[in-house]
Amino acid sequence: MEQEKQPISFPNLLRRLYITYEIAWNVLLVLAVVLLCAVSFSFGVGAGYFASLVKDMRIPSYTEMKKDIYNYEETTHIYFANRVYLGSFRSDIEREEVALKDVSPYVTKAIIATEDEYFYEHKGVVPKAIIRALFQEATNSSLRTGGSTLTQQLVKNQILTNEVSFERKAKEILLALRLEHFFSKDEILEAYLNVVPFGRNSSGRNIAGIQAAAQGVFGVNAKDLNLAQAAFLAGLPQSPFGYTPFTSDGEVKKDLSPALQRMKTVLNRMKKAGYISERQYNEALTYDVAKHLAPPKPSPFEKYPWLTMEIEQRAKAILADVLAKKDGYTKKDLQTNPSLYEEYKTKAEKQLRQNGYDIYTTIDKDIYDRMQEVVAKYPYFGSDIMKREKDKKTGKIVTKVEPVEVGAMLIENQTGRIISFVGGRDYHREQLNHATQAYRSNGSTMKPLLVYAPAMEMGIVQPGSVIPDIDLLVQTPSGSYSPKNADRRTHGFVSVRRALQYSYNIPAVRTYMKTISQRPITYLEKMGFTSLTRADATNLSMALGALTKGVTVEENVNAYATFGNYGTFVDAYLIEKIVAKDGQVVYEHKSEPVNVFSPQTAYLTIDMMRDVIRQGTAASLPSFLKFHADWAGKTGTGQDNKDAWFVATNPNVTFGTWIGYDTPRPLELKYKGLSYSKRNLLLWAQLMNAAYDVKPDLVAPKQRFNMPGGIVRRAYCTVSGLIPSAMCEKAGLVSYDLYNAKFVPTEEDHSLTSGKFVEVNGKRYAALPTTPQEFTSEGVGFNAQVLEEWGIKDTDLTKLFPDSAQWKNVAVFAELKENGKRPDPPVAQLSGKTLTWTAHRELDVVGYRVYRAEQEGLPFQVAAAIKAGPSPSFTIPSAAGVYYVTAVDISGNESLPSNLISLATPVNTQEKTDNAATNQNEQ
Repeated sequence: MEQEKQPISFPNLLRRLYITYEIAWNVLLVLAVVLLCAVSFSFGVGAGYFASLVKDMRIPSYTEMKKDIYNYEETTHIYFANRVYLGSFRSDIEREEVALKDVSPYVTKAIIATEDEYFYEHKGVVPKAIIRALFQEATNSSLRTGGSTLTQQLVKNQILTNEVSFERKAKEILLALRLEHFFSKDEILEAYLNVVPFGRNSSGRNIAGIQAAAQGVFGVNAKDLNLAQAAFLAGLPQSPFGYTPFTSDGEVKKDLSPALQRMKTVLNRMKKAGYISERQYNEALTYDVAKHLAPPKPSPFEKYPWLTMEIEQRAKAILADVLAKKDGYTKKDLQTNPSLYEEYKTKAEKQLRQNGYDIYTTIDKDIYDRMQEVVAKYPYFGSDIMKREKDKKTGKIVTKVEPVEVGAMLIENQTGRIISFVGGRDYHREQLNHATQAYRSNGSTMKPLLVYAPAMEMGIVQPGSVIPDIDLLVQTPSGSYSPKNADRRTHGFVSVRRALQYSYNIPAVRTYMKTISQRPITYLEKMGFTSLTRADATNLSMALGALTKGVTVEENVNAYATFGNYGTFVDAYLIEKIVAKDGQVVYEHKSEPVNVFSPQTAYLTIDMMRDVIRQGTAASLPSFLKFHADWAGKTGTGQDNKDAWFVATNPNVTFGTWIGYDTPRPLELKYKGLSYSKRNLLLWAQLMNAAYDVKPDLVAPKQRFNMPGGIVRRAYCTVSGLIPSAMCEKAGLVSYDLYNAKFVPTEEDHSLTSGKFVEVNGKRYAALPTTPQEFTSEGVGFNAQVLEEWGIKDTDLTKLFPDSAQWKNVAVFAELKENGKRPDPPVAQLSGKTLTWTAHRELDVVGYRVYRAEQEGLPFQVAAAIKAGPSPSFTIPSAAGVYYVTAVDISGNESLPSNLISLATPVNTQEKTDNAATNQNEQ
């Protein structure tokens, strides 16, 4: 029989539930204790591990941390004159510092919502975010939310490295906590916004910092970014080069969807954080980002390659001096120690690329731009040449085209400011700056600088001094030297003024020979010539610009500015000042004028160079110019026509141009109807016309050069340059010129004498006492002894006389030696009524006598005296008779008669008729 179940009583049920509760509670308690122990153990292990990771780390001070977080690379900016912006200094990354107050509020909200939603609440780190990141790392999760706050990111970017390791992360956390202790949230946010990378700008260059991003992506300032733009930029730091809308070439990517999707994510987070409304969210999503992207902006290097490179080089040199000076070194130390100079130049370059300086230059943007346009369009440079050379990459021989190049420089006289320059025709073909780095012979532009101005300063010559322009042969240690004039002719006695006006070479060398012992090369050194060699000091051809190394356009033009500045040299400069980002002036140019010539010498040189433009080798220039100014200048040609120069100065500015091939070759004598000299003059004029269109008052001052005191006008004898004698006045050989009052002539000319002379074969000789008077002429003669002052001997003295009417009556009273015998009789012949005979072969014959008699047997009388000449002759009058000719030498010896020439009396027709009638009547 089955036993019947007993029902559970209520007390038993309670007892069972209590037992179950006790067991569960104890289990939970044990689990809690175990978990707590595990957590404590883990925390202890973690803390210990954390401590072990940072135990060797030096804790930075507030000052050190401040220096580190604000020590971010910042772009250096370059300016034309008058603070006209040129562009940024070349660097690996473009960055522009901006204060937080000058950043759009949309940006800060977008960054916080996207990168660090608890930014204003945490103390540098968010523990749960770190734990979440560690869990994702441990489980190798594909979802990575990141565990770094903005503070941590700032520490990583500015203090630590991007190394992926627990040690670096531990240090990052510790430093983030310390950073939050020292700095406010706004300070941290501002620093972050200035360092975070944003990919590329519209020109393809790397950018960092919100200001560079705003400008580079949308073409606006950070404070003017709208909501959509701010959200777009805030999304870039997660993957700067993945989300950036531009390629490295500055082109817009074909697919912007990843960046736009990221922008939508940022906007969504901003909406969830309550920073923007639903309406703002939807409006921002409709914004056409692609339509508002900034257009490409060429870098200053792309638009102004020669200028930016020149600025960079000069800025590095200047800053190297500044840094070396801070360390106790002098400029001379750098000049004499190349390795030391390179060390400081490297430091300077790094600072210029990272420290955000402002560099202010002297270059006038408008003039510079116009000059480049003129060069680009100029059609008269000349033909290109073909050059075969080895290609550096392939090693193959290739043919390269080499055009005529150009260099030009415009300098303000009183300040030395470089207003503009032309570096060449095509930077991509040839990077050499032909205005500042190309060293070439300066040809005859050297004559005022090294020859005539120094000689006038020494009192050796003045504009009215006379120099014999005749063939010159000098023996030098390196051999014989015989300079030639460009026209391959000589011009006799010429004044210094005329010699410079027409750029005669021989007078320049003769003058230089008189000064070379006094080292006139020191004048070039004072005027900034940096490439002079020891050999240049003794080389006579230096007078014609034959430097060993050469001179740059800048140095040559700068030297000429000395004349425009009344004898004071002011070194040309391009950088006005360099200012640090905190406003401190790191460098500011200060001129150090050097007295080179007296104002009198400078003015006399100016006045002579005016004649070069009025009537000399640059006489065509005024017709090319559209304006008038008091220009004074000099042309120059290198040996074998390899270089063409023209440099001129007025009371405000000095401007010079050079044209030539990079591989020195002769320029074409004619191209499109213009000589190489006129091609250069026309280019000079067109460049100045362009500058005049921009700054007429600068380029064409209304005032002329003022004549300083101490200059007088005096007469001089054009034979010697001395005070005119009565004989000089009688010969009409008096001229006038300006003189430094200290060096006016004090001696009277003694080179001219009065006397009788004879002329044989175009040459004049002093008559002897026995020379028949009828063969002599009265005139002014030249005393050849004065040539000893110039060291001239055994020369054809007639070459000394210029080919002008003024000199026609001046004779060289040279000695004509008599051959000691009676001349041979000439042979005469009759042609019509003209009696002719051959010029006598004996050189001492000075004339001929023609004799006549009524008929043979009757006495002969002198009918005419004919002076010696190439084709002697005598026209017989109507009287009939018998004639003969004799030759007479300088001593008066007369030859025997020539053969007789008879001329019958012609019979008159009417006389015959009358005689016939008379005879008939008589019959």
